[in-house]
Amino acid sequence: MLRLNFARFAQTARPAIARPAAFARFISFKQEDQPRLRIGSEAPNFKALTTSGEIDFHNFIGDKWTILFSHPADFTPVCTTELGAFAALQDEFTKRNAQLIGLSADEIKSHDEWVRDIEKFTSHGKKFDFPIIADVDRNVAFLYDMVDEEGFKNLSKSAMTIRNVFIIDPSKMIRIFFVYPASVGRNTAEVLRVLDALQLADKENIATPVDWTPGKDVILPLSVSVEEGKKKYGDVDVKTPYLRYVKPKN
Repeated sequence: MLRLNFARFAQTARPAIARPAAFARFISFKQEDQPRLRIGSEAPNFKALTTSGEIDFHNFIGDKWTILFSHPADFTPVCTTELGAFAALQDEFTKRNAQLIGLSADEIKSHDEWVRDIEKFTSHGKKFDFPIIADVDRNVAFLYDMVDEEGFKNLSKSAMTIRNVFIIDPSKMIRIFFVYPASVGRNTAEVLRVLDALQLADKENIATPVDWTPGKDVILPLSVSVEEGKKKYGDVDVKTPYLRYVKPKN
């Protein structure tokens, strides 16, 4: 069976980009110093250079929901389709008070040149209008564990980030995260769906069932009685004492 080395492919498939001397200087990383991030953890703060200038991440979050996501490398095929898809959906994220920010270990110059290809081939005519972090020293990749096992062993050399997605709420709390290998492209519609589910759960104190999409019934939590549910939603579809459906207000 043919096995593709996607890390090698990602490194060799893109055009050569001149790297400044600073690219060779790396931080020394120790696993015991790496944050253990969980749902409910505060998103680690950092300062970084992006295609929109230098940011302090917590200041960047401000009062918005933030989708921080990493990709392995610029000028690679899967990443080009992914960032184009995120760019195409940017208006939808904006409607939900959410903002996007990408990341890889490539330089700013590489990001800027690559964006032109994204706008030309994969963003469906949408302008690419969100920042990409140039995590050349892998500092953010270390903080957010954005590498696979082999990559962690080579963080001080040439590790590429994998496909992580973190959804962070305005209080700076990590609400959900996804991790994909380099060979598997993400489903951007799923990122949007999960954001909808999180925001609705916060607003209405409900839970969303399997395969839920906006407009479908939701689940009344066990902490809410049927009587309370009827007062709020008008009707409660009781399947069992522990499985009760209601129609969300929004």
